[in-house]
Amino acid sequence: MADEQAPVGVDVTTPNIARIYDYFLGGKDNYATDRAAAEQIMKSVPEAPASARANRAFLTRAVRFLAGEAGVRQFVDVGAGLPTQGNVHEVARGVNPDARVAYVDNDPIVLAHARALMVEDEGVAVVQGDLRRPEEILADERLRRLIDFREPVAVLLVAILHFIGDDEDPFTMVARLLDTLPAGSHLVISHGYEGGMDGGASERAQSVYRRSTSSIHSRDPEQVARFFGGWEILDPGVVWISQWRPTPDDAMADPSVTHFLGAVGRTPQG
Repeated sequence: MADEQAPVGVDVTTPNIARIYDYFLGGKDNYATDRAAAEQIMKSVPEAPASARANRAFLTRAVRFLAGEAGVRQFVDVGAGLPTQGNVHEVARGVNPDARVAYVDNDPIVLAHARALMVEDEGVAVVQGDLRRPEEILADERLRRLIDFREPVAVLLVAILHFIGDDEDPFTMVARLLDTLPAGSHLVISHGYEGGMDGGASERAQSVYRRSTSSIHSRDPEQVARFFGGWEILDPGVVWISQWRPTPDDAMADPSVTHFLGAVGRTPQG
């Protein structure tokens, strides 16, 4: 994407976390400043593109499980990021054609691309919202027209929570988001974790993110489990994302190179 084609009001001088991730995935919705930042990160963490692909594979497996075995047909993807191959509604409908998906993001360019892609789909909504204000997300008129909160809902927080520091209390944000969900609802989380990573490489990568639209914060398995509160964390628990119910194609010799932890939880039974 050429910088001169940027939509009015879109800042192309500061690296953007959604567009960096898009570059790692091989997408085209990024600008020179995003590519430069991504290449800087890859000098310290050369496996970053493979990590991004592993994260998408985890999301795909989790959504297939939810739409199939778990019987969920409503999804709210918070911090959805730029549209790419295998979007949530495509994966879910591959299992259950009646699946409905609300994509939520606070990035103007993400919203513009998503709305252009989903314009003719009645079972999809694209909603402006920020996890820092969960009540606004839940009250959004478009979201509530699509999502029936009397029925189970799957909330997806994939590669978003590590962009919120402890000083903002993300644990309370998530609790507020989940508080009113009915029985049978599920939560999917993937979260960056520097365990097993060389400390110098981690710091150099984090320094690039600090110069972008958001810094990044590592959390360990115990901290990630805390996001689920009293919900039941399903087997195999909080693990490296490539270890969460992998297919043969997703297996990795060293799962720690994904640098992401993942888990799926559901409301307490009974």
